[in-house]
Amino acid sequence: MDGMSLRFRLNLLVTMLSLAFMLAVGWVLVIDTRISIRERVEAATRVTVQLLDTVIVSSAMNPSFGPTHLVMQEFLRSLGYVRSSHIELYDHAGNPLYISPESTFKSDVVPPQWFVKLVEPQKESVQRRIHYGTLIVTSSPGGSVREAWSGFQQLILIGVGFFVTLNLMVYALLSHALRPVRHILNAINSVEQGDLTVKLPDFKLPEFDKIGHSLNRMVVSLDAERQLEENRQLTHLIQKHIEDERRSLARELHDELGQYVTAIKTFAVAIANKTKEKAPDVEASAQTIVAAANHIYDGMHNIIRQLRPGSLDNLGLSETLRDLVNTCQSQHPNLAIDLDLSGNLNQLGENININVFRIVQESINNVVKHADAKRVHIQLHANQQGDLALTIQDDGKGMEVSQVDQSNHFGLLGMRERVQALHGQFNIVSSLQKKSRGTTISIVIPKALNT
Repeated sequence: MDGMSLRFRLNLLVTMLSLAFMLAVGWVLVIDTRISIRERVEAATRVTVQLLDTVIVSSAMNPSFGPTHLVMQEFLRSLGYVRSSHIELYDHAGNPLYISPESTFKSDVVPPQWFVKLVEPQKESVQRRIHYGTLIVTSSPGGSVREAWSGFQQLILIGVGFFVTLNLMVYALLSHALRPVRHILNAINSVEQGDLTVKLPDFKLPEFDKIGHSLNRMVVSLDAERQLEENRQLTHLIQKHIEDERRSLARELHDELGQYVTAIKTFAVAIANKTKEKAPDVEASAQTIVAAANHIYDGMHNIIRQLRPGSLDNLGLSETLRDLVNTCQSQHPNLAIDLDLSGNLNQLGENININVFRIVQESINNVVKHADAKRVHIQLHANQQGDLALTIQDDGKGMEVSQVDQSNHFGLLGMRERVQALHGQFNIVSSLQKKSRGTTISIVIPKALNT
């Protein structure tokens, strides 16, 4: 059944229903025919018996007619064939005096035995004792059965003709009505092969027309989704290149500029030591240079930390987040930051590490700049299946998420793009009510372990 086409199945269904209908009608006709034959034979038998009883009574009342069995013999010979009745007359010794001829009505018709068994009524026999003999009248439905079969044959021929005509008409109608299915299947096959330029035409049948319009809309959605996915991949690639450039720039600053600043500081210290007693003005200028070098060195390290935290490569994600939280805590003492880390966070891979770090970093910056919050709770958990769950919750003033123009808020947009590039789920919930105000960012990254 799995390999059958829809047209074949519908045609088969119509065929089975037609057969069932014809069988039901045939059975009803057989029942009616059996009842009709039985009533006809019974009526004929009763009439025949009444007629013969009248002859018997007349013969008995008029002895001048002769012996009753002879009178009956003459009467039966003159009567001849009686339909639906078989008459036999015997003398007192059991010798046959008269046996009625068999029915010749539709003698060329030979009904099958199954039909005879279905419609033939039970035979009845009436026996009369007469002077010097015995009269036996037996019901004979043969002629009626042949007549019924003759009519039934015509009905069968009509039914078969109707059945064949109906199936041909249904097949032709289904072939015409289901013609759009072929176009729809071809379009679906094209979509499966990646061709999103297909478009189905309008169909006359409303059901197929709705399917066609739905498939066209689906193709447009798939094309938009593919373009969106390509944009996400491009964004992910750009972010990766940006991180690589940041790492390279941080390394250049640390290795090149750091050496020069250290050299300047070393020379300035040496000059200050040599001119401390002989040239106090020079010593003071040298100390100024040392202080400026220290300031440049500290600023450079802050820039390097912003570009690429060195602890991320050396100590892992957990220590890097702790260092980030400690730095932010020292810079903003009025903001309490809670960090909750659990699970195996040391085997997430470079891609996951830098994206999670940037998301947490951007979230804290948003809280500091916009939320006016007093506490931030950051929870990062990796379960045994390798899924990573990150929750960032603050008690700030909240915002109306539906009214936020994310095109002008690159922080939220950037976090969402980072999560979607990792095939994760990004959800933000914010409340402006005093009792439950604040913002919660929930992120789930599936199969993050060893990614």
